[in-house]
Amino acid sequence: MIYLDYQATTPLAPEALAAMLPLLEGNFANPHSAHAPGRAAKAAVEVARDDVAGLLPPGGTVSFTSGATEALNWAIKGSTGGIVTIATEHAAVLDTVEAERRRGRDVTVLPVGPEGLVDLAAAREAIKPGVGLVAVMLVNNEIGVIQPIEELAHLAHQAGALFLCDAVQGYGRVRIPDGCDLIAVSAHKIHGPKGAGALWIRDGVTLEPLLHGGGQEPAGRSGTLSPALCAGFGAAARIAKQRFGIDHAHAEQLYRAALNRIAGDWTLNGSQEDRYPGNLNLRHDGLDVARLMSDLRDIAFSAGSACASGSGRPSHVLEAIGLSTAEARSSIRIGFGRYTSEDELLHAIDRIVAAARAQSRAA
Repeated sequence: MIYLDYQATTPLAPEALAAMLPLLEGNFANPHSAHAPGRAAKAAVEVARDDVAGLLPPGGTVSFTSGATEALNWAIKGSTGGIVTIATEHAAVLDTVEAERRRGRDVTVLPVGPEGLVDLAAAREAIKPGVGLVAVMLVNNEIGVIQPIEELAHLAHQAGALFLCDAVQGYGRVRIPDGCDLIAVSAHKIHGPKGAGALWIRDGVTLEPLLHGGGQEPAGRSGTLSPALCAGFGAAARIAKQRFGIDHAHAEQLYRAALNRIAGDWTLNGSQEDRYPGNLNLRHDGLDVARLMSDLRDIAFSAGSACASGSGRPSHVLEAIGLSTAEARSSIRIGFGRYTSEDELLHAIDRIVAAARAQSRAA
């Protein structure tokens, strides 16, 4: 199997597994207990907290969550005032914002242009006093486009609003800009375990709890933490920080090689310049993506966001950048990173191109 779905999830790093095993096999204590085993488990959690924070701006606190979906729900539902977001956000933001609209909060969803970038003029018009939260993704999970986070955060602060950054796809891959007040991240996107995420909260910012109970986490999040999951997350973050330049250069090399290999009848969706290089969202007019995936079962790639696959709906991100339903349905997403070799990527590209060409001839 050639795995090319890094936006959906990443392979578990050996270092993350090694950090988890002692806490799975030996110290099973509750990290919130005061006895010696509990204190040892808590120490592992706190080491992990520092490691996760090492990839985030200074001046804030990491609260562990069950994943980025919980972190985003907490940031949005725990804030007040009107909300401004953009049309290409992840469903964890858009659906939560829609739920808040039904509860009476004013919501503005900004459009994006053909390259997937937010219209800054529209943002200036929408982000005004009365808005309490601006929520924008750093790196888009479907098309890899990087939004102008610093400019948007500045607009939010001018209006007296908090700025929430969904950094799930950017964390450990690109620099997270200063100016954010809330940052949601996930372990399994950086070679850590599933089931662990975090919300970084800038010092001085307070949120209403999403989960009520013991209030175990620094900002009041309730629930018993898994020391093993936290340790795996921390180890993955530590390695990502150590390998930051190497991993990014590797993704850039793979991106250039893949683009050079793709035939001229493929089109890149989203900006070619303002993007994370480990993402290729490509379309081929008339392509039957379901048939393509069936023909290439030993290559793992996506027909769009993994969160929406199987829904039968075209991608809202691709529709937002102006693609027709037919164009959106003829697009695929190829994601690669640390453990992808250039040879296997190019081999997969050649087979994808050949299979698409065979479809065209048959038609």
